[in-house]
Amino acid sequence: MQLVVARIGRAHGIKGEVTVEVRTDEPELRLGPGARLTTDPAANGPLTIETGRVHSGRLLLRFEGVRDRTAAEALRNTLLIADVDPAELPEDPEEFYDHQLIDLDVVLADGTEIGRITEISHLPSQDLFIVERPDGSEVMIPFVEEIVTEIDLEEQRAVITPPPGLIDDSQAVIVSSRDEEASEPGGEA
Repeated sequence: MQLVVARIGRAHGIKGEVTVEVRTDEPELRLGPGARLTTDPAANGPLTIETGRVHSGRLLLRFEGVRDRTAAEALRNTLLIADVDPAELPEDPEEFYDHQLIDLDVVLADGTEIGRITEISHLPSQDLFIVERPDGSEVMIPFVEEIVTEIDLEEQRAVITPPPGLIDDSQAVIVSSRDEEASEPGGEA
């Protein structure tokens, strides 16, 4: 099975290093020197990591055969993909690979069915479950501990406790115009 582990950003310096947006919780395992990664687009790879270092909080990589800024910049926006054994699990029991979460049933704590996870969206700020509801509509659920309270791989379900309005618009918290006026600078307190 293949997992996207990083996206190449812009070139760094003149010797072929690139910044990378890490998309794995195990960068030391997936993005270490000697790792050979396939790419998307495929024409840009495969790439073998020669060196890696952290600079100002960003991971910088240099690939074998990429020796200058022009070659490094040509790799920009390339996805780096690792081959992973489907039976392999993350070291931390609270972490999951996307393939473990896709197709899980999403239910409320009382067992009420919400839908099925069809996609995981990885945003810079947080991950989102894209959940297809029984009526065919979709809802996005932030994959945060306060909302997703349990992942049960044996039962193939994700248990959620959503805030009002996340799942059902009729439960949304309505802010009255009086509340809005009070929260504006100079409004009533």
